Amino acid sequence: MTSTAPPAIEPRRWLRHILIGLTAVCILLGSAGLLYQSSASRRDRRIHPMPGRRVDVGGYKMHIDCAGQGAPAVILDSGLGDSYVSWQSVQPEIAQFTLVCSYDRAGLGYSDSSPRPRTSKVIAQELRTLLHTAAIEPPYILVGHSMGGFDVRLYASLYPHEVAGMVLVDSSHPAQQTRLPPALLDRDASWVRQQEFLAFIMPFGIPRLLGFCDRDPGVRAAECNLHSTFESVSELKSVSQSAAQAAASGALGDIPLVVLSHDPDHPEPDLPEDLVKPVRDTWQQMQNELAGLSTRSTHVIAKNSGHYIQVDRPDLVTEAVRKLAGEARELRSTPESQPR
Repeated sequence: MTSTAPPAIEPRRWLRHILIGLTAVCILLGSAGLLYQSSASRRDRRIHPMPGRRVDVGGYKMHIDCAGQGAPAVILDSGLGDSYVSWQSVQPEIAQFTLVCSYDRAGLGYSDSSPRPRTSKVIAQELRTLLHTAAIEPPYILVGHSMGGFDVRLYASLYPHEVAGMVLVDSSHPAQQTRLPPALLDRDASWVRQQEFLAFIMPFGIPRLLGFCDRDPGVRAAECNLHSTFESVSELKSVSQSAAQAAASGALGDIPLVVLSHDPDHPEPDLPEDLVKPVRDTWQQMQNELAGLSTRSTHVIAKNSGHYIQVDRPDLVTEAVRKLAGEARELRSTPESQPR
């Protein structure tokens, strides 16, 4: 009796079947990830609805949230990649004595992305359009944290008559890329790659699933999304250009200025031991130089605070703003300051 063996399947057919199967699995997982990210984002924004309003600034909308009343208005500008929520410990306190507004730069939080470059000069121009369109009357006290310090300096350079005072909250310095240790700058390059990878996997909900997004639903609602991640990368890649713009903006003249610097005894927790002293010494020197931008400046070291002074020591930010607001009101009340 003759037996017949089953026909052999060509290796190429096996490979094709495997590839088709893997593609189907990837499509299924990707679709599930897209659905998860979308539904989770909607849930977060339903639980924690957007405060404030969105204002059309010329074909796209930017988010601004204001509280309190009175003049001068205080404008809060966050650090690189941060949304308006970085000021949530400060804004309610300032609102007790004047109008205060936090906002999301284009592409961050609840603001639409902008077609323009993400340099500090452009950001300052967009901020002015936002404030004037939202009917927030100048003059302003500008408060800038970290890279936001570049933005407010550019604003003061472009529109000096609209600025009543400035608070730099552990602000970046235009020369930090050349003066800080090279090893620290290598970490920045690594951070860019990490952010680019996050942007790649964000649509599929992987950062949210792995717990990379903040536990606070308000922070997740504003920041755990694709456009905010892309904006962070764009801003970081524009740092050199923004730094050059800030350096070229020059001094502030007699605009009242308060510089708040983090406690040198509280370095970044993940900073290698051999970098602590050189980074600390260089940073403090640069902060001293920032205090020299105005003939009417005050430099305060925020004891027991890291880089996010508005989180660790919100009282110091509030008091700095209160001081400048009081000076601005006194100036407006003097006969010499009244229009003739």
